[in-house]
Amino acid sequence: MTDTIAAYASRAAEYADALGSMGAMHPADRLLIETWADATPGRLLDAGCGPGHWTHHLARRGADIRGIDLVPPFIRHARATYPGVPFDIGSIDTIDEADDALDGILAWFSTIHHDPSHIATPLAEFARILRPGGTLLLGYFEGSSIESFDHAVVRAYRWPVEELELALESVGFDIVETHRRTERGRRPVGAILCERSEERVQ
Repeated sequence: MTDTIAAYASRAAEYADALGSMGAMHPADRLLIETWADATPGRLLDAGCGPGHWTHHLARRGADIRGIDLVPPFIRHARATYPGVPFDIGSIDTIDEADDALDGILAWFSTIHHDPSHIATPLAEFARILRPGGTLLLGYFEGSSIESFDHAVVRAYRWPVEELELALESVGFDIVETHRRTERGRRPVGAILCERSEERVQ
């Protein structure tokens, strides 16, 4: 992920200005994430929090949440902009939490740069740190096949929902519901809400 970190670090201020506020978020995404957080009491993690706007927004609504990201300029921005909300530099591939420690994880487009051959790494880590019955809300770019594309910052991947569901199920998640949104002039996006099964895959 070194190239991805460097690419985001070089454009962190630009990214934060364009997308690092709730005003830039789609109303449907806002409703989905708020509904999930309201239904998920306990400790939450914004995994790959970027500039920290979702972490802060959910914290203001009463969530016990912290954000992690591997891009130091994002974490510096988040700490300066949202004092009082915990943010740490950290990888979604190796999260500093104990097994079964969390009740919910928001991974909002934070796995889009993972090569498909390595996607199981963060998904398994999410399953490891969630308690049985804990939930993961994952946002992604949808496509008819698994393929790379030129994202605005660095290469990313599209996924068919069926393939991403299989990847999640293989590490111990049960699919609860899926969402899809297509709009003229924008890439199709999706979201999957899933629950950590009682028996986590080792």
